[in-house]
Amino acid sequence: MASAVQEPAAPAAPPEPKRSKASATEESGVWYPKWYWPSFASPATIWLAIFFILPLYVVLSVAFGTSDPIFGAPLPVYEPWYWSTSSLTHVLGRFFGAAAFWQPALLRTFVFVFLASLLCLLIGFPVAYYVARYGGKHKGIYLLLLVAPFWISYLMRIFAWQSLLTSDGFVNYVLRILHIAPTPIDWLSGKPITVILSLVYGYIPYLILPVYAGIDRMNVSLLEAGRDLGASPWQTFRRVTLPQSKQAILAGLVIVSLPMFGDYYTNDLMGSPKTSMFGNLIDKTITQQGQGPRAGSLVLILMVILLIPMAYYLRSTRRAAEGIG
Repeated sequence: MASAVQEPAAPAAPPEPKRSKASATEESGVWYPKWYWPSFASPATIWLAIFFILPLYVVLSVAFGTSDPIFGAPLPVYEPWYWSTSSLTHVLGRFFGAAAFWQPALLRTFVFVFLASLLCLLIGFPVAYYVARYGGKHKGIYLLLLVAPFWISYLMRIFAWQSLLTSDGFVNYVLRILHIAPTPIDWLSGKPITVILSLVYGYIPYLILPVYAGIDRMNVSLLEAGRDLGASPWQTFRRVTLPQSKQAILAGLVIVSLPMFGDYYTNDLMGSPKTSMFGNLIDKTITQQGQGPRAGSLVLILMVILLIPMAYYLRSTRRAAEGIG
């Protein structure tokens, strides 16, 4: 029997030569350096950085500075080696020390912002979902109606809400007609529910729009795949729609909650000193003579508080971009 003839092994393929910039240009038509596209954003980035860093440094100089002993005007100290932390220590003592009479306003702010943001989400998400998924040919009209509140001043919208809640306003009229409240309710006497609903009324459009944008960009084939696999509408919503819209929900919550922390005019118009928030403390401290450094310290404390949700949002966005669960 003839012995099998072993075929010679095929020669190894030579390594691919590294493509030069010229070959990459020939394939794609044009070659750009890495800095080319970021350079378009650099002017605006530098502009925003300058006008963020400079005001922040002025706030630091006021917070760690002093006040005029005669007129009480704040005297910023721009040399960091001369900064004093006495005003910041005094303000922290009003929140956490023995004389913490500002602590209720701080806690009230967290409660009001949490409840108002939650209500914005519970009301705004169904609206955004309906417009994105079932708006159809009327989607443009719905978006126009959602954007329409931005054409009216926030202050004027709060004034309108104020007129609805007066003793002889429309809300009390409806409650009397339905025999829910036999006597008019004084909604403007410092009720927490009034301030919370006013915050919702003023900021809910800021949540609807980013949530709508996130749902509108959602891959519809994922929803169809869930239905094809036998998932119920609720299971499809819970396992597909909600996770896919997580980043849009976080963006909407950040957009509405951050300005709520510094809001003071809503409570000035709809509440009372019994419902004062952190923004009211800053507003009242600024208007008091000789309290400039303490007002600057309040601003710094508020910035530190707001860095927490912003850091979480940025971390969540980065993890989502990297594909981490």
